[in-house]
Amino acid sequence: MSSRPTVSVFNTNSAELKPLTTTLPAVMTAPIRGDVVQFTHSLMAKNKRQPYAVARRAGHETPAESWGTGRAVSRIPRVPGGGTQRSGQGAFGNMCRSGRMFCPTKIWRRWHRKISVNQRRHAVASALAATALPSLVMARGHRIDDVPELPLVLDEGLSSITKTKDAVACLTRFGAFADVEKCRDSKKLRRGVGKSRNRRYTQRRGPLIIYDVANGLEKGFRNLPGVEIASVDNLSLLDLAPGGHLGRFCIWTKGAFEKLDSLFGTYEEASKLKKGFNLPYPMMANADLARIINSDEIQSVLRPAITTPVVLPLKKNPLKNNAVRIALNPYYAVVKEREQKKLNTDKKTKDAIVKAKRDQLVARKAFKGRRKAFYRAAVKEGEVTF
Repeated sequence: MSSRPTVSVFNTNSAELKPLTTTLPAVMTAPIRGDVVQFTHSLMAKNKRQPYAVARRAGHETPAESWGTGRAVSRIPRVPGGGTQRSGQGAFGNMCRSGRMFCPTKIWRRWHRKISVNQRRHAVASALAATALPSLVMARGHRIDDVPELPLVLDEGLSSITKTKDAVACLTRFGAFADVEKCRDSKKLRRGVGKSRNRRYTQRRGPLIIYDVANGLEKGFRNLPGVEIASVDNLSLLDLAPGGHLGRFCIWTKGAFEKLDSLFGTYEEASKLKKGFNLPYPMMANADLARIINSDEIQSVLRPAITTPVVLPLKKNPLKNNAVRIALNPYYAVVKEREQKKLNTDKKTKDAIVKAKRDQLVARKAFKGRRKAFYRAAVKEGEVTF
């Protein structure tokens, strides 16, 4: 425990450091799992919904009937009667004015979702770890430029502030009132029909005051815009990561900050107040992967790099290369031998036919020569005249 970093404890009456410091709780070094936080937050937000539904007979409170075919109008049910604009209007359909909605909402819809207790605790641990990183807190939009240190821990005098002016002075002293002013300036009218449903304005979230024992604390900070208070025993993911976004600006009392080790435990001991809960371990103790790979301990046991070039064999076409084709289909050798034998047999027959044709051609040429000689002799002797 002595090797863990320490956090300064500020005096609420002055901006000077107290001589004593406190140890950083182990939960502040837990692995930050944004995926677990977002998934758990969405389920928890669904569990806060109140069931609602439209009236059972909404859109069906008229004895409308279809006019049928033959009147050059659609066959949608139409309101009976006459003398008013309402008569003859389409009814019942979700495309009609004053019709029912498609698939009306019911109060027995599955509004709530079950969440594993351990998963919810892991999400809270990740959200707490994110509150100790200034980069994540600033990325979420909080104004902490003048805050002396994160996490910001104040002494127990914070729990005794019962006046709003004292709360403003305390926040101004430690540079946290700029975040309150940001929330005050962000108040604006809500878009849509929610303006008439008891949620007329929207506003950003400001600092979260986390206490152990409240001695009038809620009276001192309840009128500041965006400021919320929470007990360290009942930390909720909806407060630590509003909207599923990590990095809420938290202000701790000394008692609440020191109680985190007993609530969430350390890497050596399990939690004392949460049965069966142990802090999640990070996948890597040192996240600098390049430093690990290039270290002398790793490089000394690695195999030497392969410097010989890798010769890739040329691809041969099995349709043109008999050796490759036989390797793929050994039966092709039998087929090839059978075809060759048939070809040899056909070649002998073909040679005999060709020889016979050639002999016949030679005989015809010889007969043609004798015929011409006989003709010339007959013409010479006068036996043939023209």
